[in-house]
Amino acid sequence: MAGSDPVTDASSAPDTVKILIAGGFGVGKTTMVGSVSEIAPLRTEEPLTMAGLGIDDLDGIEEKRATTVALDFGRISISRELVLYLFGTPGQQRFWFMWNDLALGALGAVVLVDVRRPESSFAAIDFFERREIPFVVGVNGFHGKHPYPAEDIRDALAVPEHVQVLLCDARDRESCRDVLIALIDQLIASAVQA
Repeated sequence: MAGSDPVTDASSAPDTVKILIAGGFGVGKTTMVGSVSEIAPLRTEEPLTMAGLGIDDLDGIEEKRATTVALDFGRISISRELVLYLFGTPGQQRFWFMWNDLALGALGAVVLVDVRRPESSFAAIDFFERREIPFVVGVNGFHGKHPYPAEDIRDALAVPEHVQVLLCDARDRESCRDVLIALIDQLIASAVQA
């Protein structure tokens, strides 16, 4: 269109989609948002303190030194037409009350799983199933290792067949991007079927 201003021309603005990155304490949510975001991510991390002893379960994640207390925020452009806004949820049970607000307007979610502590992901899976928010499961391979195939993890978590279970590495941009694209493909397929 001759003379149109791309800043004010709404037809040139990309579609934006809100995606949650959720899961239990220490599964890699902050790492995933940070590794895939094309902007410097907003983080609300605070150091773990003595006040959390006996409240925060550090079994299997003893090296963890900080925790998200509100949210992480990042952005990734999938194409010129589509931008994802990523909201990482806090993982500790005492911060779960924020999930309802963070979920407002979300089209989908990635539930990150740590196979060393799969029970830490049950609450996130239940949260999205109850609210009928589509999600995929990303199995974060800590130390670059995936000791179990995706189908074994699906069975252990009792995840329905229509939910994709994907092996990933939260530290790797391409791996995280692939998980997000799988979620977007799932959302598009659901929209076409509706």
